[in-house]
Amino acid sequence: MSISRELSPLELLIEAKTSDIGGLQVRRSLPNVNRRMVGPFIFFDHMGPVDFEIGNGLDVRPHPHIGLSTLTYLFEGEIVHRDTLGVEQKIQSGAVNWMTAGSGVAHSERSPQDSRSVVQRLHGIQTWIALPKEQEEVAPSFFHHGEKEIPETSQGGTAVRVVAGDFGDITSPVETSSELTYLDLRMPRGEFFQLEKPSHELALYCVNGRIAVGDQVLREGALGVFHAGETVRFRAEEASRAILVGGLPLGERKHIWWNFVSSSKERIERAKEDWREQNFGRVRGEHEHIPLPER
Repeated sequence: MSISRELSPLELLIEAKTSDIGGLQVRRSLPNVNRRMVGPFIFFDHMGPVDFEIGNGLDVRPHPHIGLSTLTYLFEGEIVHRDTLGVEQKIQSGAVNWMTAGSGVAHSERSPQDSRSVVQRLHGIQTWIALPKEQEEVAPSFFHHGEKEIPETSQGGTAVRVVAGDFGDITSPVETSSELTYLDLRMPRGEFFQLEKPSHELALYCVNGRIAVGDQVLREGALGVFHAGETVRFRAEEASRAILVGGLPLGERKHIWWNFVSSSKERIERAKEDWREQNFGRVRGEHEHIPLPER
């Protein structure tokens, strides 16, 4: 629902919808019928927390992307990423996987085989960042940053991890395609947090706890989109964890269909045909793929 500026700093409050990816229920906040993007962020999934029983795990078969970058960030657990560039990378809690699809890439995401012998927990966030129009057809690439590479600081009692972008005089090593903000916040009860980024569109996602934004309260699974151009300020009503994301708006309309993002509908149609014909290349070690959906 929309709340007027006089009543709330939030332009929009989005309750995530549940979706299934590879046997895992996720809460999806973006895209939403009332809001497609926040800055360059066009997709926001909260995975878990879920405990996989012995022998089970995440199994997302190879699937394609164009025109975007994926950013995978885990609080708990492990995922093995494999792609058509030949990359095989295990991502663990606190690390960042950044894959730029550009002109086209396919990848799979699975729980490691060696971790399936015990009960395993998976919990994290996956986002897609739309590429600026002039970068939509760049060559695909992949970068991994370990947990110790991601800088940490604080504001008052709030612990801040600068996953991507910058915070004060601290800049994440993650190279991005446009100017953006991605902060992981751990807030004690009663703590305030404030950020001035007047040129950025910003949104706050409550991972757990309760966070007061003006006269509204974000609970687990809620994404609050702030009015653009204003100072962002909120308070933890109880010990909470939150993700603050956003960035400069790209300034062009983006089309999204399944896993494809582009400023051109015709380019998406070509991507559909390429996936039908399996022209994205092969993911080493994989012998199946997700078929192109009918809708």
